[in-house]
Amino acid sequence: MEEKRIRKSVFEDVKVADFSRILAGPGITKFLADYGATVVRVEWPSQPDLLRLLLPFKDGKPGLNRSAFFAYFNANKYSIAINLTHPSGQELAKKLVAWADIVVENFAPGVMEQLSLGYEELKELKPDIIMVRSSNQGQTGPHSKHPGFGHHINALGGFLHFTGWPDREPSSLMPAYPDFFSPLFAVSVLIAALDHRRKTGRGQLIDISQLEVSLQFLAAPLLECEVNGAESSRMGNASPCAAPHGVYRCKGDNRWCAIAVFTEQEWQAFCRAIGNPAWIQHPKFATLSSRKKHEEELNRLVEAWTVNFTAEEVMSLMQEAGIAAGVVQNGRDVYLDPQLKYRQAFWVLPHKVIGPFSHLGQTSWLSKTPAKPRMPAPCLGEHTGYVCKQLLGMSEGEINKLVADGAILLGGELG
Repeated sequence: MEEKRIRKSVFEDVKVADFSRILAGPGITKFLADYGATVVRVEWPSQPDLLRLLLPFKDGKPGLNRSAFFAYFNANKYSIAINLTHPSGQELAKKLVAWADIVVENFAPGVMEQLSLGYEELKELKPDIIMVRSSNQGQTGPHSKHPGFGHHINALGGFLHFTGWPDREPSSLMPAYPDFFSPLFAVSVLIAALDHRRKTGRGQLIDISQLEVSLQFLAAPLLECEVNGAESSRMGNASPCAAPHGVYRCKGDNRWCAIAVFTEQEWQAFCRAIGNPAWIQHPKFATLSSRKKHEEELNRLVEAWTVNFTAEEVMSLMQEAGIAAGVVQNGRDVYLDPQLKYRQAFWVLPHKVIGPFSHLGQTSWLSKTPAKPRMPAPCLGEHTGYVCKQLLGMSEGEINKLVADGAILLGGELG
């Protein structure tokens, strides 16, 4: 009887042609790459991934291969430099598709068709190909071709309506929020598509709308509007079902701790933790509803206590009492967090230009086939020769002709 091969990685036999940019697409391929897939990123120096152009740069010196932002999210991937506007470049891209199991892109709808790389063309080339198309508002519909980034979906999806203070204008979220969670939705569907292909031999077109994904995180206010005709709005740090509930200043320069008290049992524990001051006996703090009515005063009184302690001390006192609390960590705090270090949240790898650098790990652990750091984020075009020769089986003559024609770039020596 033939022995069943034991997989070292979940996606070790999966091959991915990655035409995507920034985070929404590369977030998908990062998950696949970290769990063993062979991922080849397609870029060109005049049309690089925008992340390569964003701060911070190594030693403050800009360069296509010096962006820590790009490197952070792109471990375990190869890079091939293909000029997709060149006919020979488009033909090479099709060879890459013929090699691949999955194609990922997140251009505006219609761009891949302009490059002769739309789903219908790829399906003719390889009938069982799985294509993931991630865009702002999907591939179809009256607004599908509207350009934009995740920041715009923050607005269209309603997030900005709910972030900020009741008496002020909407407050923008720092990141392009949907770019970080839409890849996980895409991966879950992609796994189903891979299983479907394994069983039937047929591929799939996966159409991911970041706007529609975003709505999953705003179910409560949407239901409030639909069911009760009521419009929710900005509440600052407050919660309709908890008090105190906020971020409170602590001892030190710009140090804060988040505290949330929901139940009466938690309120009693909170009072004991802060030493049962006299003010807690006042009737206006006796119930949740009365605490909500006097929430501003309550928050001032809580902060008058928290400022006497460090954020870490406040967190510890609260947690020991069974109260949910957490230090508002800055970037250095997060990077040095012992819990994250224990969980291997950051992978230090020897980047070719940046040097030893912490790439982002994965958020889930699989006991038998864990995500692993295999190689640092690639320089642009670093693996063009390897991909053409070793993965696509091209000869030296074919490769040299493509270089001479301006269809590919070897090396990655772009600084």
